[in-house]
This record gives sequence, C-alpha cells and structure tokens, in this order.
Amino acid sequence: MKKIKRIINAQPSQDGDGVKIFRSIGSHQLIDTDPFLLLDELKSDDANDYMGGFPSHPHRGFETVTYMLEGQMRHKDSAGNEGVIRAGDIQWMTAGRGIIHSEMPEQDAGRMWGFQLWINLPASEKMRAPRYQEIASATIPEVSLNSAAASAGKVRVLAGEYINDEGSITKGAVGDIITNPLMLDIKLPRDEELTLNLPPKHNIVIYVYKGAIEIDGALIKSQQLAQLEVAENTSDDISDDKKSSLLIKHHEAVKDSDAGFLLIGAEPINEPIVRAGPFVMNTKQELQQAYDDFRAGRLA
Repeated sequence: MKKIKRIINAQPSQDGDGVKIFRSIGSHQLIDTDPFLLLDELKSDDANDYMGGFPSHPHRGFETVTYMLEGQMRHKDSAGNEGVIRAGDIQWMTAGRGIIHSEMPEQDAGRMWGFQLWINLPASEKMRAPRYQEIASATIPEVSLNSAAASAGKVRVLAGEYINDEGSITKGAVGDIITNPLMLDIKLPRDEELTLNLPPKHNIVIYVYKGAIEIDGALIKSQQLAQLEVAENTSDDISDDKKSSLLIKHHEAVKDSDAGFLLIGAEPINEPIVRAGPFVMNTKQELQQAYDDFRAGRLA
C-alpha cells in the first residue's frame, strides 16, 4: 500500500500579469518532486484576478500542462500553434529546446478555474523539437466508478493508464511522453471509496480541489496536496506490471459535497536541476546558454 509522506497547503501567489494562483509544488514547502517542478491552481470568479493572463514568455527544458475545469484560455506560440482550451480540455506542451508562448483568458466574466503543471525533461530530451498536444474534453476517456449510484463517481484518464478492479485498462488521452506520466481527474461522491493500482516506480502527488478525501486515516482538504512515499523496493528489477495499491475514501469534512482531486505521477529522472524563471536545465552553463539564446532571438 502507498503511504502519505506529507500534506501541504497550497500557497496564494501571483504569476504572469498579476494572475492570482494557489501554488503547491514550486512553493517553499515543496520546491519540487522529481520530475514535477510546479503545480498551480487558478480559481476565481473575479475577472481582475485573471484577466492579465500569461503574456508571451519563453520556456526551455521541460513540459507545461494546462487543464481547465471552467472558463477558457487561448494558447499561441512561436511554433505556429494556436487554439482555445475550454472546460475539460487539456493542453500538453513540450517546450524542448525552446518556445515562446502566451496563455490569455478568452472571457471577461465568470469563473476561471484550471491548473498548470510543469514536468521536467531528462538531459537527452531537453533540446528536442517543441511539440504541442491539445485534447478536447469530449475525447478524454471517462470511467464510471459505480453505475448503480444516483451520483456515480468517475475517473477522467488524462494521461497514463487507469486499471479498474476487474483489471480492465483505460488508456489516457495524452500519450508518448518520456516520463510515462499518470494524470487522473477523479470525482468521488459521498460514501464512496476507490482503490487505485499505481506504478510502484512513480513519484505521485494528489491535489484536492473540491471537498475532502481520506487516505490511511489522514484528511486531505481542498487546496491541499498529499505527496506519497515511494516504496523502498522499487529497484530496476521490479517489472512495470507490478502495482502498488492506494485506498482513497470520501470524507465528510465538507458536508454534501463530492470530492474532486487530481492524481499525478511520473517516473523520476534522477538528474541534477539548475533552474531560473522559465528555463530548467542540468548545468549552470546550459542555463546561461538558454538566456543568451533568448536574448539573441535563437530560442524559438
């Protein structure tokens, strides 16, 4: 069974052009957890909190993932990609050797609610060609947890594989990612519980964005992140088809509310990180080169 290593509170902060966010990974409490570099939640009904958006800025050496629950955001980048992601859509951008992009709200009223995740790339992939995947909500696989329930829970399989109790495998919408990520958006109604079968070699975090859940007797509430321990016997001779189980229960800390949470995992890279602002490299020299290339217009 997977166990909880720590629980942290997401910290209020700002990014982009004054966009108000709640940061868990990338905060002083959890600087990173290999290969995850940052996890932000953007949630506000006040347009003043998000209208500045994220104007054009560079990236090199990692991937950005944007997932929307409500509202819509327009993406545009120097590789010629442009599109709008709406409620339930996901955008997976591999910056690789360099890209300049913007993410700007396509609304001036109503709630904007979504997430941004940064995932590191290994040294061998940091200078690869940029790539962009935009997945519409309607094409993301969903699995019902209990079809007999009046308000059945569900698992949205954004990336990786979800294995149910009968051993049936549902593959995620995003594929061909070097860190073999697992990303699930899970709705757990009142009085329900769920046992997940997880890759033992993955570093895994759970971010609750609605209601509350219980894992191994610990309460995790909205805008809290739980980092799971990695099993001690995850050596190279452990085959990928072996799984670690995790029991998650709905918790009545917030009455009459379904629990909603993201489960995110990936294989650790186990390489040194040198990062500053929008660049994540392996050495100080590579980091300096990224800045030099950006200033000289060689990044994109």
